Amino acid sequence: MITQPSTKSAHVNWLCMHTWRRSSYNTMWCLIGCSIGDFGTIAFFQFTGIPWPTLAIMTLAIINGIITSICLETIILSRQMEFRLAFKTAIGMSLLSMIAMEIAMNSVDVLMTGGAKLTWWVIPFMLVAGFIAPLPYNYWRLKALGKACH
Repeated sequence: MITQPSTKSAHVNWLCMHTWRRSSYNTMWCLIGCSIGDFGTIAFFQFTGIPWPTLAIMTLAIINGIITSICLETIILSRQMEFRLAFKTAIGMSLLSMIAMEIAMNSVDVLMTGGAKLTWWVIPFMLVAGFIAPLPYNYWRLKALGKACH
């Protein structure tokens, strides 16, 4: 049986300031978690001088960023619910959103520095790209599906 798409998800009001604020708040927490793992990984390779290829470092940074985001989300949610449920909720967060965030951040880093390098001037650009990349998806997810990270 073929079902029609929900009219709720087909017609999203993109002008709801409440949803933009909520999705921005959720995206901010995700960005903090992703940045910890991402920046930590890049800094480790930068400071130790281990000669890994840029793509390998960035792939590991993406994985670590997602892991630290899930850990941070679990800690935040465990204040509101049982730890096991908080972890399951954090794991159920949108991986698409986190991956988009990580790819945007690392792409900016490579484009602006030529490799996996953290410098004081590139970090703000990485954070802005990481925030903006998943924001419309997070808004849509909240508005159309009623699903949020928090």
